[in-house]
Amino acid sequence: MTFGVIIHGMANVELTSYQWDKILTFLRSRSDLYVGREDHCRRFVAGVLWIARSGAPWRFRPAEYGNWNSVSKRNAGWRHRGIWAVLHHCLADDPDTEYLIIDRTIVRAHPAAGAPKKRGGQDAQALGRSRGRFSTEVQITVDGLGNPLRFILTGGQENDITPAAALLYGYAGEYVIADQGCDAQWLRKCIAELGMTTVIPGRSNRKVVAVYDAD
Repeated sequence: MTFGVIIHGMANVELTSYQWDKILTFLRSRSDLYVGREDHCRRFVAGVLWIARSGAPWRFRPAEYGNWNSVSKRNAGWRHRGIWAVLHHCLADDPDTEYLIIDRTIVRAHPAAGAPKKRGGQDAQALGRSRGRFSTEVQITVDGLGNPLRFILTGGQENDITPAAALLYGYAGEYVIADQGCDAQWLRKCIAELGMTTVIPGRSNRKVVAVYDAD
């Protein structure tokens, strides 16, 4: 069975009426954005979500989402103008922040990937090498229900804990949960100053873990 056949066997993305109404309201509020026919726009958004969920190349996208090259170019235009980032921020407007969870995932990249130097090169696209592999790290904050709140992209060479404070900034919760990669006294102190309790296991070689009370 070929990779293409496996990908096409994946379930399509179907936006509910509630989800689409919220997305459409945002899109129509943007004076700088041409929405066009509602059904075409809805199909485009669902197609982009299918790619994000599957991780497949654009050319393997199911035909019902439209011409893959047109969808890819439109997606790139929205991305460069920051439409997706603002849309995500608007939709994450009622999070359950009793628990804030910070984590990361690694996305492997082709060795030839990256923008031209005149556009910032690999650094501008958060690409770097970690243990000999070329990759991007997706650093993320999610709420207690698992809904994404904030993303930060870093090069593969970045330490797990580097963007941790930025991932939490501006949120008010009760507990911050993370793995051992975020075990650092400065971060524990930062979390306490934000009025939250740290739930992070100490590293195996740590002898003393300072406990900071939430303000």
